[in-house]
Amino acid sequence: MGCATSYLVHDFIFSSAERTPAAEALVDGARRLTYAQLASLTQRTCAALRARGARRGERVAVYMEKNIEHVAALFGAAAAGMVFVPVNPLLKPEQVAYILRDCDVRVLVTSADRLRQLAPSLGGCDSLHTVLALGAARAAAASGAGVADIGQIKVLDWEAALAQADAAEANAGGAGARARRITDSDVAAILYTSGSTGQPKGVVLSHRNLVAGAASVASYLGNTAEDRILAVLPLSFDYGLSQLTTAFLSGACAVLINHLLPRDVLTAVIAERITGLAGVPPLWIQLAALDWPTVCTLRYLTNSGGAMPRATLDQLRARLPAAKPYLMYGLTEAFRSTFLPPSELDRRPDSMGKAIPNAEVLVLRPDGSECAPGEPGELVHRGPLVSLGYWNDAARTAERFKPYRSPLTGLMLPEMAVWSGDTVRRDEDGFLYFISRADEMIKTSGYRVSPGEVEAVLYAQGEVAEAAALGVPHPVLGQAIVVVVSVRDGRVLDEARLLAALKPHLPNYMLPHKIILADSSLPRNANGKIDRKLLSTQYLASFTAAAA
Repeated sequence: MGCATSYLVHDFIFSSAERTPAAEALVDGARRLTYAQLASLTQRTCAALRARGARRGERVAVYMEKNIEHVAALFGAAAAGMVFVPVNPLLKPEQVAYILRDCDVRVLVTSADRLRQLAPSLGGCDSLHTVLALGAARAAAASGAGVADIGQIKVLDWEAALAQADAAEANAGGAGARARRITDSDVAAILYTSGSTGQPKGVVLSHRNLVAGAASVASYLGNTAEDRILAVLPLSFDYGLSQLTTAFLSGACAVLINHLLPRDVLTAVIAERITGLAGVPPLWIQLAALDWPTVCTLRYLTNSGGAMPRATLDQLRARLPAAKPYLMYGLTEAFRSTFLPPSELDRRPDSMGKAIPNAEVLVLRPDGSECAPGEPGELVHRGPLVSLGYWNDAARTAERFKPYRSPLTGLMLPEMAVWSGDTVRRDEDGFLYFISRADEMIKTSGYRVSPGEVEAVLYAQGEVAEAAALGVPHPVLGQAIVVVVSVRDGRVLDEARLLAALKPHLPNYMLPHKIILADSSLPRNANGKIDRKLLSTQYLASFTAAAA
């Protein structure tokens, strides 16, 4: 386990480097770093950011595939007292630009290829002053030109920026890039997740949130320095980022992979002797269908981002009998809420489990009183994992984060808890069971997708008069996105052409599985809004066919 004095998330790396400097910390294909090397790179990145005038609390966005530089940028930003904002590499330029504007990103770390695609969308990013681009010098040399700035935005080659910081540090006598005072209540990260109003919302996390989350998960998974954890999921996903924080806390090795096919994951597990593997239901469905070796190094499997189908779980247990499955329920606003111990799988296969260590999960009535066993209520999470709210959005923060006055403490000042919006029940033994989700968010391929974000892109095409995106049960995706539209002036809908027009603006997981043309205007409810529940009833047969 990590050192007890690791109060800050980046100190996981430095503490492990002090204990076991030669231990392997990070693998990226053929590139391998020990903890000493990773600590050095993290500190160099911290110094490079500081050399660009980075101030405490300013935001650093990272937009590229998982690689060593991506990890160094995240933890180097934290060490510099800045706030890291990992951006899903699947997002399109206009979505990335929205995030950069929304949280006033000052420094962007990306690749030269991605910067070329992103550059036309950076016009409104007034706070952005520096881009550190991996491979910029090579790209410039190949084109016969120097590294070009973008308007007022200074573009620097990643390696050149680190080299300049090294020289400045040497001239300063090695004063140390980590000298800035940081406490665990300071903001460490902003993770963007789809919002119910259409635009993504930034969940603000403190160092304390990240440290407490890593310690909790590592404790029930039993992580040690002997573990080798495969990082399959995006680092913009709290569940994906957790693979790094639990590994570095424990002194374990994190292995990065940007897989294209399920077999790539199997190959990496075998080649890298992986002991811990995290996934979401669509990935597990694919992995369960593969031929796994009789003897496998996997010690545990974890699932979050939706319920794992029972048939998939049974297949995985048959193919990987030595790997213990941990079924978990996550909440970005509080990182992780519950897990089901593997020993309970046969008795309670449909349960979400109980609260993770160092968290309390309550089932409350609308008046705030606690539900009786078997009585449905809202899942409410309290404790040190509850995040600081939504970035620059007091209204939505007040809707989800509310004061909770514990009857046990007698404190005059209530703490903040997070109301999930999910309806659950608790059995007589304290195990929780999911019932329903209150909001309209669509859960597909492990991602939360806002119907409004899909609808906004549809409206922008100009030929759609009304649109409603809905989640349809799907055997692999969890939910598929089906859109019901009415078109302008009696036009004929060309579904293939409309889907093709959406592709430049939406990542694949947000693309509709099917677009259905309504016979007339879409129905409205009493508030004048499109009646999604009625649409679900009217088009049930079409939905079933679309998801088949």
